[in-house]
Amino acid sequence: MARGVTFVLLAMGIASLAVAIERLIAFARSRRQSAGFSAKAGALIADRNYDRLLHEAEACTASHLARMLAPALKIYLTHEWQMLDKPVAVVELVRRELTRKQEEVAADLRRGLGVLASVGSVAPFVGLLGTVVGIIAAFSKISITGSGGLGSVAGGISEALVVTALGLVIAIPAVLIFNALSTRADKIQQGLATSAGEFVDHIEFGQELLNANTGDLATPTPAAAHVVARRSPERLDGSQVAAVS
Repeated sequence: MARGVTFVLLAMGIASLAVAIERLIAFARSRRQSAGFSAKAGALIADRNYDRLLHEAEACTASHLARMLAPALKIYLTHEWQMLDKPVAVVELVRRELTRKQEEVAADLRRGLGVLASVGSVAPFVGLLGTVVGIIAAFSKISITGSGGLGSVAGGISEALVVTALGLVIAIPAVLIFNALSTRADKIQQGLATSAGEFVDHIEFGQELLNANTGDLATPTPAAAHVVARRSPERLDGSQVAAVS
């Protein structure tokens, strides 16, 4: 049974190592792609070039930032023509979609961390179980052989203690890696929340500018024309169509 416990500990160590490597690679790829996406997104958002921004976001499949913004951009582009009529509803749709995607991204960021937490908390007790089983086996050998010398049980006890040491060797790195990855995930989540808020602020501010600049559609600003051009043709009268064209 002590050998069985040892194999269980080794399996737990391999699982925690696999999760740690996978998470580190995922975070590194996300950071690299998010940096490149952010460098392009700033100028595209300032120019209100949301179509190009959506294309760039869909291309960055490993970026958690892009994966959060892409669905919200689709929602906004679908309803952008309604910004002049129902701006509050459109902004609320975008905000809700961002909230849903933040939750999905948060779940993805912490994927596998439960394994590290379980290994870090359970491995010492599994090692202790192996030690207890080993000591029981050693004393059972004494009762069978009838010899009570220290030499007859020293080997069995030392092997049993090795199992406890193995459990600690597996648990300590698992706890340290879990804490490091959790901290990294929290920082990414904080950054995503900040980016989502800034994007919503940009849309709301843009909506206010549209309201201020579309009063006279005969001379619309570029931002106003961009939104008016997306409106359904049946919702525009002849003067508005002429102004946009």
